[in-house]
Amino acid sequence: MTKPKVLISDKMDPNAARIFEERGCDVDVKPGMTPDELKAVIGQYDGLAIRSATKVTKDILDAATNLKVIGRAGIGVDNVDIPAASAKGVVVMNTPFGNSITTAEHAIALMFALARQLPEANARTQKGEWPKNAFMGVEVTGKTLGLIGAGNIGSIVASRALGLKMKVVAYDPFLTPERAVELGIEKADLDTLLARADFITLHTPLTEQTRNILSRENLAKTKKGVRIVNCARGGLVDEAALKEGLDSGHIAGAALDVFETEPAKDSPLFDTPNFICTPHLGASTTEAQVNVALQVAEQMADFLVNGGVTNALNMPSLSAEEAPKLKPYMALAEKLGSLVGQLAHGNLDKISIEVEGAAAQLNPKPITGAVLAGLMKNYSDTVNMVNAPFLAKERGLDVREVRHDREGIYHTLVRVTVATSQGDRSVAGTLFGNGSPRLVEIFGIGIEADLEGNMLYIVNRDAPGFIGRIGSLLGEEGINIGTFHLGRREAGGEAVLLLSVDQPIPPTLVERAEKLEGVKLVKALAF
Repeated sequence: MTKPKVLISDKMDPNAARIFEERGCDVDVKPGMTPDELKAVIGQYDGLAIRSATKVTKDILDAATNLKVIGRAGIGVDNVDIPAASAKGVVVMNTPFGNSITTAEHAIALMFALARQLPEANARTQKGEWPKNAFMGVEVTGKTLGLIGAGNIGSIVASRALGLKMKVVAYDPFLTPERAVELGIEKADLDTLLARADFITLHTPLTEQTRNILSRENLAKTKKGVRIVNCARGGLVDEAALKEGLDSGHIAGAALDVFETEPAKDSPLFDTPNFICTPHLGASTTEAQVNVALQVAEQMADFLVNGGVTNALNMPSLSAEEAPKLKPYMALAEKLGSLVGQLAHGNLDKISIEVEGAAAQLNPKPITGAVLAGLMKNYSDTVNMVNAPFLAKERGLDVREVRHDREGIYHTLVRVTVATSQGDRSVAGTLFGNGSPRLVEIFGIGIEADLEGNMLYIVNRDAPGFIGRIGSLLGEEGINIGTFHLGRREAGGEAVLLLSVDQPIPPTLVERAEKLEGVKLVKALAF
């Protein structure tokens, strides 16, 4: 039997090549190739192991006639064209947890640097000054740390902060009271955290829900003298508003390892007193780079030799026999999870996935994984059908699977229900004869719709003329309607309108729609 052949095209710990060889793969190590050089040789390989330097474009993938798996030693896969890889049947893996400790430690290091103004004190001392009276720091002991995001990295930061005798308050939609008790921290809403925290650290990906989570408005809600650390993603903090807060003295200090635009060659924050920055060093330790290199080698070798799938970003864990039957259900389940995640408000601590009819005869685990992946993609940029159940468990999300032998009005049905602070919210869908997923119920209202592309969800009072008003509004905004779906509880009662449109929905349209007579809720959706 021919051994799988792997190319390591970026600088990586030498032990990664050893792991490939020990597990039955032939491996070539060729870092520093140009795109043309990579394109010329990629057709020889079954696996490609990379870090951030190699750009796996569609052009490269078109030449990769034998490629089966790409492994990224690290989290970010911006350098891989995942849709093109999926179209070619190439699995894309990453190692989302290999640098968690390193990133958490960098956040703690920046917190200390802010507390004692270390960079500025160092710079002035090395200039020959002795500015002993110019710097009056603060202790971290007894202070309140506000965590925005209490997942893998956030929970490590919490553990370190508790060891420093700090109080820890956390905001995370998936953090349950039980998990908070287990971590020894206090669960709070965002406004409470902003009002109480002496230090704030961010540990959340950049999504539509988290973009500018520390906006101008939210920075104004912080405690005077707060110090802010971001080692997560650029774009979580309004950098212009942060500059104003530092200049006014409301914010005592800020440290950024990430910027909205990188590399950050220029920023209004540069040279601002009490501002510290590093060039995206969160994962830059010897230990972290060794960890991710070894993990990606183990994952790729397991896939190439045994067919095992770990941390894949574009495929679920499936056997060859199960895949054809389950894939349409997983497409439906992911869309339902995404829908309920985009529409449900408040903290999510319980989710129920029910299957009935033909769906009840299948393995529920991939369906559950797909629902959780769809749900949590609203909050995480590294989630997939493989690691979504792990992430849900880590955050204390109570996941229940319910199988009904009965058959209802649909030959097959998947229902997703989440418990929120406003009560249970449920959506349901089925498969048409050709395997196409279709929404059939949303929050108790019957409505049939495809969940595709950009959509506008509106809850309104059922009244004559409303459809005309919303159509006119979209026309004025230059937005073309693709499909139009209506549902209502009863005549004159609460109604639901679900529109598919040909382009992303701007915030200005949502704001205008919210002002229409009879409108209760407007939400832009994307699938």
